[in-house]
Parts: sequence; C-alpha cells; structure tokens
Amino acid sequence: MTPQIEAFLEMMAVERDASPHTLSAYGRDLADAEAALAEAGGLMQADQEALEVWFADLSRRGLSAATAARRRSSARQFYRFALAEGWRTDDPSRRLDAPKQGRPLPKLLSRDEIDRLLAAAAARDAAGGLRLVALVEMAYASGLRVSELLGLKVDAVRRDPAYLIVRGKGGKERLAPLNAAAREAIKAWLTARDAKLKGKDGRKPAAPDSPWLFPSSGRTGHLTPRRFAQLLDEAALGAGIDPARVSPHVLRHAFATHLLEGGADLRVVQTLLGHADIATTQIYTHVATDRLAQVVQQNHPLARDD
Repeated sequence: MTPQIEAFLEMMAVERDASPHTLSAYGRDLADAEAALAEAGGLMQADQEALEVWFADLSRRGLSAATAARRRSSARQFYRFALAEGWRTDDPSRRLDAPKQGRPLPKLLSRDEIDRLLAAAAARDAAGGLRLVALVEMAYASGLRVSELLGLKVDAVRRDPAYLIVRGKGGKERLAPLNAAAREAIKAWLTARDAKLKGKDGRKPAAPDSPWLFPSSGRTGHLTPRRFAQLLDEAALGAGIDPARVSPHVLRHAFATHLLEGGADLRVVQTLLGHADIATTQIYTHVATDRLAQVVQQNHPLARDD
C-alpha cells in the first residue's frame, strides 16, 4: 500500500468517520487498482486511458456490477483527494461510467422458517443455544446490521430496555426496538454469559470481564460476522432450510419485509433500518407485493387451475 493510499484512508477515518469495514473495502479496492496499473506507474501516474482499461477488465475478471461500481467509487474519491492535496493536476477517473446494475430482490425467510430457525438454535448446547437465539431474535426484532448487532456493549441491555440506541452508517444514531421475545432471549443469554466468564467456583474470573454483549476470544474481542454466519448455517441445516438462503443480512431483510406485509408505513421502515434514501427501502415493497400476489394465486378459488 502506497503512502498516498494510506493518507487517503487516514483522511476517511478522521474526517469522514468511516467504519473499519468501509476502510478495509477502500484499501482492497485501491490496492487492486495500484497492482493492475503498475505498468502505467500506479494510481499516481496512470492516465485516463489506463484507468479505463483497468475498469473494463473488472467485468472480464468476473467481478459483479456492484463490486465494479464500488471500485469505481473508491478510485474517484481517491483522485478527488489527490487533487485537493496537489499530488495531481487532473482526475483520470472522471469519465469512468458506472456499470449498469440489476436490482436483485433480497433473499427472504417466511415467518414459519424464522420459527424453525429459532427452534434449531435453541436445540444447541445450553450457552451456545441461548447465544444464538438471542442473536436471531435481536436481528429479526430490530433489523440491526450485523456490525451493529455484534458491536453492542453489554451495558446497553443490562436494564432490559425496550429500545436500543445504535450508531449505523455515517455515524448516524437511531432507535432500534426490542420486542418481548428478544428481551427474554437477551435475559437468558446474559445469565449464561455472566456465568461463563466466571471460574468454576463462581468467584474467581476465568478471564477478564468483557464489555461486549457477545464476547469472543478472537482479535476483536466479540463474535465476528463470519462466525455468526457459520452458526446460522448450522441452525439452518437443523431446521431443514437451505443454508444458502440464510445469513445475518437475510434476518434484516425478513424484519423489513414482514413489517411491510403487516401494514407498516414505508417511512417508518426506512427509519428503523437506518436507510438514508427511501429508494433503498422501496425494494422491500416489491418483495412484499410478490409475496401477497403469490398468496392470492395459491389460495383464491378463482385463481386456481382445475
């Protein structure tokens, strides 16, 4: 990674309050461009033609339109920063056209499948089962992003709140509701969590107490998205659901879609999800409409083929 890329990432962290996940994505995108543009002198020396060749090659390498769009955005923001710093006098990325992206509908679980997933989670060993039930209940009850859920501090739930205050993308705070089932699952997990952090005699701690709601011995100190996804895959198999249809983000999709199916206002769902643009939320209206049309087709007597 060049000093210029490092300076750009530092600026994004300090001035834009970019999350570690966002910084990591920018770093990967720019490192890829730097390597691909090596013969043209790297990002700092490449001209417009070299940038266009690099960008056109992304699709030939099999990258999705969404990934290509993100790499284009990373390059354009880097060159804006380079111009502001006086490192370059031109922006070779200015004519990169955004790739056309389809708008795939999100994967979705039915209410029955959510219940089966929770039952399979509860069937795991005592502490592990209680933790997974709490994770699923909270994700489904609140629509939390996986980073928001796993980054929760234990103090945030000690007093059995009806709402959580979470900081989402761009550092924006919002209220995330907790229903009765989620609150009961949290209480059960807290009892197991606190006991797990103590020694066998109940007095001497086996490890220093953790500030995280879902602690782990890994580098971050809390459960990782990858591990959460693995646990969901195992629960999906136990519930008779294809693991490819289940992920932490799918639980967020289910939260939004089931709210809309139940008659919730689109603006309310937008607020609960923390979407800056309501257009992002509107994709769930298509899912809900498709589901309702399917129900009519399957159950209305005049819609049946005899």
